[in-house]
Amino acid sequence: MKTHFTSEAVSTGGRSGSVSNPDGLLNVTLGNPLKPGAEKLGPNPELLFAGAYSACYHGALLNAAKKLNTEAQDSTVRALVSLLEDDQGGYHLGVELHAKIPGANQADVQKIMTAAHQTCPYSKALRGDAAVTLVAD
Repeated sequence: MKTHFTSEAVSTGGRSGSVSNPDGLLNVTLGNPLKPGAEKLGPNPELLFAGAYSACYHGALLNAAKKLNTEAQDSTVRALVSLLEDDQGGYHLGVELHAKIPGANQADVQKIMTAAHQTCPYSKALRGDAAVTLVAD
């Protein structure tokens, strides 16, 4: 397997702390929706993940559309990431990915989304523990 690049981030203080990286491109104070008063201090980890997943999946969607001979210019991907707690007190992620491809019908968008879900690294990483729902808008 060929490594294209490696990204590094460092967390301090957990969900109510901060996230940064060595070169300073990332330096974020986190907000914690589970702590009253701290929810507006900054983005929460799930919001950061939603942004990262939507961008990664969108790249996979564009590649899948190209392979399926569908124009996907001006397409959008919206990710909703939920923090879920099970009956044993364990935590999991729930994800909904919504895609719009102007000019494509819903069946074609769903087909492209399914193909993208097979190749997206974030989708692959979540298989087995997180429920990911694909929605053609």
